Amino acid sequence: MVTMAIPSELMLPSTFQHYLLGLFAVANNFPAMGPFLTLSQGVPERQVRRVIRITTLSSLLIMLAAYVLGTAVLQFFGISVSAFQIAGGLLLGFSGLSMLNATDPGDSHEKSLDVSHMDVGQMTSSAIVPISLPLTTGAGTMSTITVYAEAARSLDLRLQLFAAIWAMAILIGLMFTFASRLTRVLGHVGMTVLIKVMGLFTLAIGVQFIATGASTILSRVTLKI
Repeated sequence: MVTMAIPSELMLPSTFQHYLLGLFAVANNFPAMGPFLTLSQGVPERQVRRVIRITTLSSLLIMLAAYVLGTAVLQFFGISVSAFQIAGGLLLGFSGLSMLNATDPGDSHEKSLDVSHMDVGQMTSSAIVPISLPLTTGAGTMSTITVYAEAARSLDLRLQLFAAIWAMAILIGLMFTFASRLTRVLGHVGMTVLIKVMGLFTLAIGVQFIATGASTILSRVTLKI
């Protein structure tokens, strides 16, 4: 009998910097900057800061929910982690391809906002949907964190992933805070190139998930010779 082993290069990342880079690839808010700037145009500075706080907090809560509840949800529905890795990998792959094919910073996640008749409550709602979910932390982010959390078996790894989630939330807040300056410095071409680079990393993470999930399933197959 021959049992297939999982190659070491297919193992998921297990350090703070790997977690953070993975989250930055899937949870960056570059596609959300256009709708955010539209929402904050002509709005008092105090209200803009409130929108940034709400959006950042919403993104953090979504990531923490995936971190705490993701594995439990899979167990409740009887979904194996390997199957979820493949499904999440396909989702990230399609998202990455969409970002690679984008010709405009808003093409990969097109969502327009009509702010002409918005009150404070509607602005708060728009800060959560669509800016926070799905433009910043969508299904790809939640599936990535769920896979990472399941693979982080030791307390040290779970703490590193927890710290990476908080660090990502801080980065999200900073990018929204300096959104207008960043778009002005990078320009249309720079933002498009940056989104394409993030799309390449997102696609690579998706392929990694698919390969890891498929290898785990195949490793359980015993060949009789």
